[in-house]
Amino acid sequence: MNNPHPLPIAAPAAVPVPELPRDLPGAAPGPAASADIEAPTTADRLLHAAMGRLTSGISPAALTLAWMDWALHLAQSPGKWARLCEKAVRKGGRFGQYATRALAGTPEPCIAPLPQDRRFDDAAWQRWPFNAIHQGFLLNQQWWHNATTGIGGVSPHHEQVVSFAARQLLDMVSPVNFVATNPQVLQATAAEGGMNLLRGAANLAEDWRRQAAGKAPAGAEDFVPGRTVAATPGRVVLRNRLVELIQYAPATPDVQAEPVLVVPAWIMKYYILDLSPGNSLVRYLVGRGHTVFMISWRNPTEADRDLGMDDYLRLGVLAALDAVSAIVPDRRIDTVGYCLGGTLLAIAAAWLARRRDARINTMTLLAAQTDFTEAGELTLFVDDSELDYLEDIMWRQGYLQTRQMAGAFELLRSNDLVWSRAVNDYLLGRRRPMNDLMAWNADATRMPFRMHSEYLRRLFLKNDLFEGRYRVDGQPVALADIRVPCFVVATETDHVAPWKSVYKINLVADADVTFVLTSGGHNAGIVSEPGHRGRHFRSARRSDGDSYVAPEDWAAATPPRAGSWWPAWADWLAAAGSGRVAPPPMGNPQRGLAPLEPAPGRYVFQR
Repeated sequence: MNNPHPLPIAAPAAVPVPELPRDLPGAAPGPAASADIEAPTTADRLLHAAMGRLTSGISPAALTLAWMDWALHLAQSPGKWARLCEKAVRKGGRFGQYATRALAGTPEPCIAPLPQDRRFDDAAWQRWPFNAIHQGFLLNQQWWHNATTGIGGVSPHHEQVVSFAARQLLDMVSPVNFVATNPQVLQATAAEGGMNLLRGAANLAEDWRRQAAGKAPAGAEDFVPGRTVAATPGRVVLRNRLVELIQYAPATPDVQAEPVLVVPAWIMKYYILDLSPGNSLVRYLVGRGHTVFMISWRNPTEADRDLGMDDYLRLGVLAALDAVSAIVPDRRIDTVGYCLGGTLLAIAAAWLARRRDARINTMTLLAAQTDFTEAGELTLFVDDSELDYLEDIMWRQGYLQTRQMAGAFELLRSNDLVWSRAVNDYLLGRRRPMNDLMAWNADATRMPFRMHSEYLRRLFLKNDLFEGRYRVDGQPVALADIRVPCFVVATETDHVAPWKSVYKINLVADADVTFVLTSGGHNAGIVSEPGHRGRHFRSARRSDGDSYVAPEDWAAATPPRAGSWWPAWADWLAAAGSGRVAPPPMGNPQRGLAPLEPAPGRYVFQR
């Protein structure tokens, strides 16, 4: 097969792969070098790396700048002070009236929790004195939100950081987190004679031991790739320095003519899309007659510190496309990208389109952003100060550790992922049963120094891809060059890729776009198999040339449909195909793509 692109493609198996040049013409400078800025000194970097161990990777300078911006502007806003004092007096009066009525009965609450706040749902919180305790906490929480927002002159980013930090501190002192102020814990302690606290102490000790030893959480050992998860039959047909390519065995007598290539995120292991047999997207596609290929990313080590975004493109998406084309020749390919893998797929699709490479038949993006100006609360950890600090930590290690990445995601949902779990496990002494999604979530990967720095600076901080400044092989990449039909899925409660951010692809893609908004979050909304209770989704198609519709107007005009979005997507893929044919062979030994070993391969087991 002729190579349709100039980047050197990874050879299969053990053939050495030539290195990409480190500084392509017009490319963004590396994290430690620039034409007109001095590189940081080793002493500075060592100091920042040492401090990072104490601050969990958070830049003290970034937090201080945000606090000073807020404090200085608040200090010179007497009108805001007066309004806050008025609110404090009014809330105090409301609380006093409520507490008085609560002594005599069960009055209507004076403030309701936010819709996503389930901490006070139990009926025990409606009895004295716990009703007054939790109502006072909610009033205080609301006042602090007013105090940290709406101050003229504060930058939006600093306002978000201060408001987020205040919320984290309040969540720490929530009455739910203490034995004396949590009626559910008090009831359990009285009923069990304190045995719940003894079990909780044992759970805490076990978690500490596991974390210190680098082991997975309790119960995760029951979910082993190749046995209980990632168990769809297949073979590894390509292995290079960065990826294994899995080809899944056919499950039907004939298959769709166009193969499917899935590009998962490399922040976690690939098998989020091949969990248990009942909720495996891969198994569902194979059962519908698709020939599916899946990229499994290698877990990088310190030796991979200089792998960059171009390497992930070359060794990942482009190498996989070449392999699929060799195994299923003369067929275009249906491509799928999830999260960060979707962003990389969009880069690849745009770059191939610029070179008139027509191998891609369709592009499906699952919770994947191409514009990063409204990238949710993850942007709280992305500014020049924070990235400079983070780069120094990664420079010392050669990568971003799994716990550093997981810690950032846990902070975004601290109520659900930190405090509610702590109360359940350590105060109530009840282990929440491990499930496949939780076990996968604990199976994190590292991020190479260069790649993660380039990704955060070029995409998150500068938004180079959406604004046309991103370059591959020295050539600009334009999303408007993508002409293939697109199926774009966003989730309603996504804290990583907010749905309105994902929706922005409608602003640049010069193609037919079917946009789907499904219930659930970043992971659970995608793993939404048919039969999953309580699921719904909205779907509408925008043809090339149609006028743009704002996301709020789109949601208002698109009624929800009950059920999973998977069947709608499978029907869309079939409609974009050219019919059914006999299944292709497994691999192509004549092209150096002989099946190497059974799925899930080796890379998924790397720690």
